[in-house]
Amino acid sequence: MLANASSPYDPSWGWDRPTLETFQIGRLNELLAAVTPASTLYRRKLGAEAPRLTSLEELDSLPMTSKDELVAAASAGEWLTRPGTEYVRFHQTSGTRGAPMAVPDTAADWRWWMQAWRHPLDAAGIVPGDRAMLAFSFGPFVGFWSAFDALVQRGVQAIPGGGLSSLGRLDLIERANANRLFCTPSYALHLADEGAKRGVDVASLPIETVVVAGEPGGSLPATRERIAAAWGARVVDHAGATEVGPWGFGDDLWNDPPGLRVVESEFLAEFVSVETGRPAALGELAHLVLTNLGRYGAPVLRYRTGDLVRPEWPTDGPCRFVRLPGGVLGRADDMLVVRGVNVFPSSIEEVLRRVEGIGEWRLLAERRGAMDELVVEVEEATGDVGRVADALQTGLGLRVEVRALVAGSLPRTEHKSRRFVDRRDPNA
Repeated sequence: MLANASSPYDPSWGWDRPTLETFQIGRLNELLAAVTPASTLYRRKLGAEAPRLTSLEELDSLPMTSKDELVAAASAGEWLTRPGTEYVRFHQTSGTRGAPMAVPDTAADWRWWMQAWRHPLDAAGIVPGDRAMLAFSFGPFVGFWSAFDALVQRGVQAIPGGGLSSLGRLDLIERANANRLFCTPSYALHLADEGAKRGVDVASLPIETVVVAGEPGGSLPATRERIAAAWGARVVDHAGATEVGPWGFGDDLWNDPPGLRVVESEFLAEFVSVETGRPAALGELAHLVLTNLGRYGAPVLRYRTGDLVRPEWPTDGPCRFVRLPGGVLGRADDMLVVRGVNVFPSSIEEVLRRVEGIGEWRLLAERRGAMDELVVEVEEATGDVGRVADALQTGLGLRVEVRALVAGSLPRTEHKSRRFVDRRDPNA
């Protein structure tokens, strides 16, 4: 049953759990029937005859898919389901963890991307007639292009910022009277810093909403507050992955502090307890596992994303999609246990963004004897790192070594920032 048919958002946001799961199982069975015989990878995993499930409780009968498995299958030509001539879009993963993986899409798959993008655009309140600046390089990473096409389809004037300097992008925002900005959280702060250096107060620009993705900062209160204060704008989080699709959107309209919602009408989400390996309970730290329900040319079934989250299942409100408080908390391979304390780079960021005068930062993991130790490098103009170390100890319950760097010494990027360096591995 529809819980709130008068809602201005997609009707599926108001579906109760039984209605949503009935819809999901129908789409899942359609996907299995189509991709099992067509993909060598999934035919090997699932058998010659496509399985048919009667309820989501039977998902455990299907094997999961890992990133390494998908990379190997893609390299061997065993993943995709359609002839090569049907793939009209070429993109690739960011390569922040290993070599980039090519991920093409058919025309039908691209229409599915546009359908999924409707949800984050709705959550951000983006409407026809808006003017959106996309502060990206427009390389082969899919997020830039899918956002651009989704905005155009909605009737928004999409303004590409590729090939421009930060100052050039600020100038274009003003000249084009852009009222929406799409970028990573760290680049939103970098743009504000660059503007301040040149006498440009970005809060005076017409930007009303900053849509961020690519890093956890969009759901971290301290980072959100710093971006919102700098731009005088609302901050809306978004999450996606090249091999999965645009799976999440920020729920700041209904929750404080906000988190992410999974677009459950287009993605089937599972949560595997980090501690037990079984389905996670409410609020338990869990591995996020996703199945995209409409991307037939490049399907992922029960894909272990590598993201760690804490799920909640709302039963009322304008959106009943599963909620992830704090968004993506970190990557499974980035979680460190230091002297018995679980530490994520996002935990470090949440503390540092509340310390006045801190610029860019980087987290180093080092092995000293049999112990793992953390070092935080910060751009701190005064060189007084004692207050930073105190803030980290208060926020994390852990004493962390802090090293001061001169302003501008750490790299900036318009794409995903790589702030975690694991020096325990001699090849890092």
